[in-house]
Amino acid sequence: MSAETDLEATPLRASSPRWVSSILPLAGLVALLLVILLWQKLSSIQEHLARQSADTAAQSVEARALAKQAQELSRDAGARVAVFEARLSEVALQRAQLEELMHSLSRSRDENLVVDIEAAIRLAQQQAQLTGSVEPLLAALKSADQRLGRAAQPRLGSLQRAIARDIDRVRGAAVSDTPGILAKLDELARLADDLVAANAVAPVNRATAARRSASEPAPAWWQRSLQVVRDEARNLLRVSRIDQPEAALLSPEQVFFLRENFKLKLLNARMGLLARQLESARADLASASASLNKYFDASSRKTQAAAGLMQQIQAQMRTLQLPRVDETLAALATAAAGR
Repeated sequence: MSAETDLEATPLRASSPRWVSSILPLAGLVALLLVILLWQKLSSIQEHLARQSADTAAQSVEARALAKQAQELSRDAGARVAVFEARLSEVALQRAQLEELMHSLSRSRDENLVVDIEAAIRLAQQQAQLTGSVEPLLAALKSADQRLGRAAQPRLGSLQRAIARDIDRVRGAAVSDTPGILAKLDELARLADDLVAANAVAPVNRATAARRSASEPAPAWWQRSLQVVRDEARNLLRVSRIDQPEAALLSPEQVFFLRENFKLKLLNARMGLLARQLESARADLASASASLNKYFDASSRKTQAAAGLMQQIQAQMRTLQLPRVDETLAALATAAAGR
């Protein structure tokens, strides 16, 4: 067995150098090809890396330039923002000043409107007192209401409501007729000369006696003589009742001055009524009424007519009070104070 094995191994050893010698050049060639390929690949990689490095350098330079430009833009933007903030603060300040100016102008316009309305109402109140009519006051209140409606200011709403209430109050007020009162005073002054004093002797009504004698048959002479004596006796003695003792002591001259004093009191009442001094006019009328009731004959028809006129005048004088607009004036004062 060993001998056969040795015989078989011997030819293998003899053929081994030939195989190796044929493989080695091929392996060297393959290795050379591999080296060349690797060298080419390495060269391409180096070129690629070089290009990437150049690109990176260029991008870096460009990035630096962009960064520098961005910094400059940032500085410019910061400067512009600072300028814009300064301008914005100036605009805000100007806006605040403009709003304050507009508010001041609005307040000034409202104050001027309030002052004009107050002056117009007070003037109308004086005209109403002078004329005794509520028409000037009512016209002034309506005009003020229209001006407030055109202004459309919420802060003046309370004033407009007060004016509306005063308009309703003035419309519903009952005011006496001043010209009618003046006419009655004139008529009463004309009656003063015909008033009969309380201590005056009753005059003989000759017209009545003449009519009675004409209707009766003519008396005899002795009857006529007796009638004359009877009339003279009646004139010599007169019995009457005087409630006021002062009236019985008046002389004819004092009766004249009493009439003149009565007319002066009526004239003073007339002047007080025209001057809208109602309390003074009422006092003069009360004094004239006291004189009329005290010194003149209450049973006389003319005295009764004068007393009736006096009562009518005094009754009208009680209602001769113009309506007041205190609520509107208070609202005007509040609006003028800015509360």
